[in-house]
Amino acid sequence: MGVLMDAVIGLEDGTMIHGEGFGAARTICGELVFTTQFTGYEEALTDPSYRGQVLMFAYPLIGNYGINPDSFQSHKMQAEGLVVREACDHPPTSKATESIDDFLKQEDKPGISGVDTRALTIKTREHGTLKACLMTGERVNGARAVELAQTQPDISDTDLISLVTCQKPYHIEGDGKRIALIDLGIKQNILKSLKRRNLDIFVFPADTEKSAIEAINPDLLFLSNGPGDPKKAEAAIKVVSDLAGSLPIAGICLGHQVIALALGARTYKLKFGHRGANQPVKDLKSGKVWITSQNHGFAVDRDSIDGTGITITQVNTNDATVEGFSYPDLDIFCVQYHPEAHPGPMDTESWFFDHILELAGD
Repeated sequence: MGVLMDAVIGLEDGTMIHGEGFGAARTICGELVFTTQFTGYEEALTDPSYRGQVLMFAYPLIGNYGINPDSFQSHKMQAEGLVVREACDHPPTSKATESIDDFLKQEDKPGISGVDTRALTIKTREHGTLKACLMTGERVNGARAVELAQTQPDISDTDLISLVTCQKPYHIEGDGKRIALIDLGIKQNILKSLKRRNLDIFVFPADTEKSAIEAINPDLLFLSNGPGDPKKAEAAIKVVSDLAGSLPIAGICLGHQVIALALGARTYKLKFGHRGANQPVKDLKSGKVWITSQNHGFAVDRDSIDGTGITITQVNTNDATVEGFSYPDLDIFCVQYHPEAHPGPMDTESWFFDHILELAGD
């Protein structure tokens, strides 16, 4: 894989793990998180929800089908760095335009391979997510990496949404109902799912005020996914609170959490989050269990829902966390998981986005 570099990842608990560096020679810090998905590393690395995080794949071989820009979820790599057991340097596929090493170099992001990702995943599950520092280059310093990991701010204290939201409004023209979409770090597949239904989409930055939303006279307000603590989305929380009851509202992932906060519920940080393509979700009305794709570190506190008017519609069968809720009297509907995810189970894509059409009055 080109010229091998030294690499070390230091964790806030004092752990130092040495390996082989690839990608860019540099030092980055972030929250170490793991995903269990087998495929879709291009989608994950470019997902704005991974901003501020060092992404580790539990699956041992990453890069084996190269990099295909058609799978990108934003215009660049959003994860701060990459941790893998093995990085494939020569992908045998005609669709690949470059290797994982080439991609990280182009994005000026570091990676480390040769890591026992199974052991590090188990450690994360037992102790929770840990702040981390990844160093790559000719000479690395494990003690310094640990120090930098320990002194970086907590992810809850960092405004990541402002780093990934669009800088100004834009319009995706369609002949159907009009959607006002607040971009908290939206994935391109969400926009593709909405465009396939010919919706007229107006996308707004995360700090947009109610008056800008009202000015386009939308049929529905939609809140996207995004990174970090939902409490940082103060402007979006206020918009939902002000507009609830005056037009239908829907959301995915961070949008789901923001809507819950606006309705008076609370959110909290999960021990190690839900990240992967195999999270089981039970629909409480139908009794069906769907396998879903997820990427989040915060969740809605189900004990805070009493008295808010919220009805829990779906739960995670692994840990009973809230995966979906509605407020029928206010035409509010949202889910925690990603129905648009590719790769990932597509069982919920039609169900969720077709319901958006119904809410908008189509």
